[in-house]
Amino acid sequence: MKTEAVEAVQAAAARLKGYVRNTPVRRASHPSKVCGGGVFLKLEHLQHTGSFKVRGALNKLLPLKGSGQHIVAASTGNHALAVAHACQIAGLACTLYLPTSAQPHKVAALKRYPATLRFVAGDAVEAEYAARRAARATGCVFVSPYNDMEVIGGQGTVGTELLSQVRALDYVLMAVGGGGLISGVASAVKALSPGTRVIGCSPEASPVMHQSVRAGAVVHAPSQPTLSDGTAGGLESGTITLPLCTLLVDDWVLVSERAIAQGLRWLYDHESLVVEGAAGVAVAGLTKSARRFAQCRVAVVLCGGNINQDTFHKTIQDVQ
Repeated sequence: MKTEAVEAVQAAAARLKGYVRNTPVRRASHPSKVCGGGVFLKLEHLQHTGSFKVRGALNKLLPLKGSGQHIVAASTGNHALAVAHACQIAGLACTLYLPTSAQPHKVAALKRYPATLRFVAGDAVEAEYAARRAARATGCVFVSPYNDMEVIGGQGTVGTELLSQVRALDYVLMAVGGGGLISGVASAVKALSPGTRVIGCSPEASPVMHQSVRAGAVVHAPSQPTLSDGTAGGLESGTITLPLCTLLVDDWVLVSERAIAQGLRWLYDHESLVVEGAAGVAVAGLTKSARRFAQCRVAVVLCGGNINQDTFHKTIQDVQ
């Protein structure tokens, strides 16, 4: 599976040329308080639709252009936005299943696309199950937010891009939900720079992938409310991201809600960046383990920027 994932990333890198942004990397201007070797921020929140998710969605759906297929997907928001965007480019119709807890500003953004929205009680995994049932019943194509090798391949292009922009990285940190991003990025990073260590960061309120890796099987555990709504929720049974995360992710960091808020504040104060909670998770993972990264070159993937402005400003004011 590791080799398959690397091949999927390589194929995606060729397929996505001209369809996704080569997002910039910025060296953090105040890294000395965190680590001495340099902190490099991969600004994936500047990607089309405001998150890395569009890479995987396009990689899955571009081959279906002109097929007339109807697409079904499930998401808390970012994957749904990515699928809607990809369908618009590929000329495909789509139905999107969202948990009723989906953030209103993400729902409002989705309504700007010609997509049919369906709402499901429960968390993101319940929406996934409902979407899969509907796709099977109607013969539509289901696009998982993470449990799909083509999606993983698309997300992995973040890693190939990053290593072309920054050499000799010691660590790469990113937030983890279903594991699609870290599975793809870790596959690319380990193939191109085997000595680089990949660190998965999750909220203490929703650490399902971390729990599943420790247990050696998908753990069905409830998630608590978290600022990192993009990583919240459970895992689908049998997801291919679990063995990839088990094999390729070197370590895990769990962070509190306050630490996530402080991560958002740190980015705003020092870098003038406004990002969503999931990006704050990765920064919180960096600061929580700062001693470990002393004199190291560390990249942090800022995975998304889709956050309600009122929520953002209230969050950073509360941690002044």
